[in-house]
Amino acid sequence: MTTAQPPTAFLHIVVGYDGSPPACRAIDTAVRLLQGRTGVIVVVYVAHLSSLTMLSSDAIAEMEKDFDEIERELRAQAAEQLRAHETPWEFQRLQGGIVDELVAAATAIREAYPGDTVAIIVGSSSHATHRVVGSVAVGLARHSPVPLMIVP
Repeated sequence: MTTAQPPTAFLHIVVGYDGSPPACRAIDTAVRLLQGRTGVIVVVYVAHLSSLTMLSSDAIAEMEKDFDEIERELRAQAAEQLRAHETPWEFQRLQGGIVDELVAAATAIREAYPGDTVAIIVGSSSHATHRVVGSVAVGLARHSPVPLMIVP
């Protein structure tokens, strides 16, 4: 007796992306996870204003211009990295706390597509200070409502 394999749910992979080597490895991991599956990679850049910048409207305006340029560069970098693959992908720029925005992106997808599978992939931080004060990966490990993969 043979049993048919149940169809695999559509997979939405939210990748936290800042252009760093760990973030690039997170995209590579997402591509490998989608092999043989149907799904999409949602590359998310979170523009984050520091609390010091928030004190000055001039600084906020200047940072907004910088964020636009960073977004263009990161979108182009992600496109180049994904060009060789036939993996569907999209790019989103969000603004706020990085952990909060990645969680919000994953939650919104999960609510919009209740039968689909949603996961988050991020690269680990190599900064020594993050071992003390925490990193995005640590924050996500504590708060992610969906499966999370942290790549070195």
